[in-house]
Amino acid sequence: MFYVYAISSLNRNYIYVGLTSDLKSRITRHNNGYERTTRPYKPFVLLFSEEMNTRIEAREREKYWKSGVGKEKLRQLRSLR
Repeated sequence: MFYVYAISSLNRNYIYVGLTSDLKSRITRHNNGYERTTRPYKPFVLLFSEEMNTRIEAREREKYWKSGVGKEKLRQLRSLR
């Protein structure tokens, strides 16, 4: 199983979209500053995740969530919190 996820910075206006096979571990890595890309924006809260059967399917969904339309939907989700 693979997970496509979006995390939102608690301190700044930043949403990160990624994919992983171990969601809990990956979120922990982001929050502990082990990922260079997201380190300046920590801490994070999980905004969204979905489970896919294959990496190929997960990659396609990740591309969608990183697109303009997908990012706008994530911003709307974040504003509801």
